[in-house]
Amino acid sequence: MDSVSQIALGAAVTVAVMGRRTALWKAAAWGAVCGTLPDLDVLIDHGDALSNMVLHRADSHALFWLTLIAPLLGTVIAWLQRERQHLRHWVLAVWLVLITHPLLDFMTIYGTQLLRPFSSEPLGLGSIFVIDPLYTLPLLIGTGIALRGRATALRWNAAGLLASTAYLAWGLAAQQHVTEIARQSLAGQPVERLLVTPSPLNTVLWRVVAITPEGYLEGFYSLLDAQPVVRFEAFDRGTSLLPLVAQHAPVATLASFSDGFYKLEQRGPSIVISDLRMGQEPFYVFAFEVARHASPLQLLAQPEPVGVRADVGRGLRWLWHRMLGEPVPSPR
Repeated sequence: MDSVSQIALGAAVTVAVMGRRTALWKAAAWGAVCGTLPDLDVLIDHGDALSNMVLHRADSHALFWLTLIAPLLGTVIAWLQRERQHLRHWVLAVWLVLITHPLLDFMTIYGTQLLRPFSSEPLGLGSIFVIDPLYTLPLLIGTGIALRGRATALRWNAAGLLASTAYLAWGLAAQQHVTEIARQSLAGQPVERLLVTPSPLNTVLWRVVAITPEGYLEGFYSLLDAQPVVRFEAFDRGTSLLPLVAQHAPVATLASFSDGFYKLEQRGPSIVISDLRMGQEPFYVFAFEVARHASPLQLLAQPEPVGVRADVGRGLRWLWHRMLGEPVPSPR
């Protein structure tokens, strides 16, 4: 999730654990700091853009390592605050903030390596978009009112946590509902992999991607659509290019990281691989040039990022109308 959401969650969790044992603003401040710590791995350069993408949300998001560091960090905070009598509560608060960060990221589609060092498999449910105001606002409102110091302060903070958690549960339920509709819409078609994830900023309009032997299908379904049917468009996945780059390490890395949801395409003299999970046709955030046609074909040791973003204004207008159930075509 975005940094604002993680900061808000960290502050709310710490206020809930510490209660009146310390000043509410101190609890919120330390929670906000701890809530953003795992994402500082973006400052690490792993040598190229593709590696930086794949190794984000890796060791810094591993439940094992975060559990090990929580007692040390909680002890330091308790000593700095001169509240050693509340050491156990500070350690618990820090641990909960640190592990809820990757668990929240796990709800997105990006891929979080929760099980390191035992497994580097990226895990992601894809039931919430990386930025969703309806998740973040209850946390900000609840903790914000709590910091005003009223008698019901802790109840407001708890209410914010409860509302945001309920929204996550709603996202999971909506995802399962849309998945069933997508499967019914694809009945009789050979599907190798199926992806159902929300479109930006909401959990009403869902994007469905189906990998087939011939390529891939993309469709959208709004919970406000008149008919429970996903209408798909078919696209080429560039499998004819695969023999040229199949043994190239960056291609294998992204193919594995995306769980097979990728495509290859020819852009002029370049061969580009795109992660189909993040974006929509033809706009993909994570796309990399991995080879160039020369004599012979030149495989790039350091893939170059060539991601394309849609026009924001046009995309938001389409998103609004399609979310309301209007059968408007996707912006291309």
